[in-house]
This record gives sequence, structure tokens and C-alpha cells, in this order.
Amino acid sequence: MIGAVVVTATVGDVMIASAMRSIGDLDEIRARSGIFGAIRAVLGSTRFVTGVTFMALSFFSLLFALSNADLSLIAPATASLTFVTNAVAAKFFLKEAVDRRRWIAAVLVCAGVALITR
Repeated sequence: MIGAVVVTATVGDVMIASAMRSIGDLDEIRARSGIFGAIRAVLGSTRFVTGVTFMALSFFSLLFALSNADLSLIAPATASLTFVTNAVAAKFFLKEAVDRRRWIAAVLVCAGVALITR
């Protein structure tokens, strides 16, 4: 279940980030079209709606995981592994510049997860 939480959260984060980049500056949209124009721009994005759907799946996967395992394992493992997968996804799917410091942090996070699972 930890894997399901991590994968769905990462897909959701990437889809929402991609959608917001394609939508553009919400302040500018709001200035041109008002608050309802900004809301329409966001909710009209298929990527945004897909991202929200994956985030909902992640939430329900987390609930299922918490009903079957300890919070002291599930919460840190899902949060930290999502951090790692988000860094990888940002680099390869969103073409973000992920610097060496973030990669080192990701490796340390993985080491921390390995320690709490033993």
C-alpha cells in the first residue's frame, strides 16, 4: 500500500504541476476574467482534474494503509518516498533542474526509510 500511495501521489503532483504551468499566471487570468475565469481555467484543465483524481486515490490508499499498518511506519515512509519520486519525476517529466543537493537529500531520505522499516 505504501507503493500505491507514493505512485498515485507522485502522478497527482506531476499532473497538477504540469497543468498549472500550462494554465499560466492565475493573477493575470483573474485580472482579465475575474475569479470565476481563473476557476474555470483551472477546472477546465484535463491535466488538473486528472491530478486531483490521482491525489484522491492517494488519499484513499493512505487510509487503507493506515487501517493495516502503524502510523509510525506509513506516514514517514510515504512522505519521504514521495519526496524522492517527485524529484525523479520533476527531472524527467517536467524537465526541472534538480541540483546535486536535492539528489543527496533524496539518497538520505531513502536511507532513513530503510532504517525505519527494519
